[in-house]
Amino acid sequence: MKISRRVFASTCLSLFLLTSLHTSNAQTTKPGPATKPTIVIVHGAWGGSWAFRHVEALLREKGFNVYRPQLTGLGERVHLSRPDIGLSTHIDDVVNMVLFEDLHDIILVGHSYGGMVITGVADRVPDRIRRLVYVGAFVPNDGETVMSLGASRGTWLKDMIKGDYIVPPWVKPNQPPPKDVPQPLQTFSEPIVLKNKAGFKVPATYILTVEAGKEARDDDFWPQAQRAKERGWPVEQLTADHNAQWSAPEALAAMLASIR
Repeated sequence: MKISRRVFASTCLSLFLLTSLHTSNAQTTKPGPATKPTIVIVHGAWGGSWAFRHVEALLREKGFNVYRPQLTGLGERVHLSRPDIGLSTHIDDVVNMVLFEDLHDIILVGHSYGGMVITGVADRVPDRIRRLVYVGAFVPNDGETVMSLGASRGTWLKDMIKGDYIVPPWVKPNQPPPKDVPQPLQTFSEPIVLKNKAGFKVPATYILTVEAGKEARDDDFWPQAQRAKERGWPVEQLTADHNAQWSAPEALAAMLASIR
């Protein structure tokens, strides 16, 4: 079958125009926005991941992927509570979630006791973490415990020890969930072990929560914020009580979203 010169020329012109249009579009298309880091939030003592549901929702509205690992023996895993659960158990909880979910480029947030946990996680998987964020949290050195860090605040912790558990006065039997529950004593008495030098190089930010009308230096975690400052970390202040996830969730979410 013969093709006329006019048809051949028309076909070539059409192909040329289509190719030029595709090339032009490829050159003018702007790259999409950079992917936002994954935020992993580790809750504090006696509590559970349930306490950060609202904060997670606010962060997801801002485009973040959020995980809230539940520490063994607390929250929804209270049925697994045992006296031999220690700080290392809780560090394993978060490390294994990071590994099995294959998470990278993480902003790892620790609230209160959660600061002990994220410090241990950074020692184990520093390559997975973009930045640590301590929210009114402990900043331990190697060999320290919650009990030793809290010693300067008097006997308040020792007064709550009931056998193998630490039971604060607000934790009462027969309360409906979600609720705070007794904390295994070993999580407060087990020293943290920090051996990986790379873990100390992970960038970190400290957020000190201070109630309205009060002085920052009067906050229980002021010494921890000062320790963070001595390490050269940026220290930010949030107007909220110790549980900012309830008293100032929007402000907390906005602050977490701004940290890179």
